Amino acid sequence: MLKDKTTVIDTKSIINANAKEELHKICDDLDERGYNSTKQIVAYLVSGDPGYISSYKECRNRIAKFKREDLLEVMLVDFLNK
Repeated sequence: MLKDKTTVIDTKSIINANAKEELHKICDDLDERGYNSTKQIVAYLVSGDPGYISSYKECRNRIAKFKREDLLEVMLVDFLNK
């Protein structure tokens, strides 16, 4: 008889990887349109108002799928190279 083993999945790292990838795509899309992606994202993260993010290519909806705290954590960890 084989023992069933539980597979542990680190959902936090998956969420972080998805958030990081999506942030890069959003920045590329906003920059493509001529917007300052950094200023728009910072304004959104500070205020919580998704209206600061352009709706171009659904950027506003795409960034709203993530908690602001998760986005900040991803950016800080990346900045600190951890």
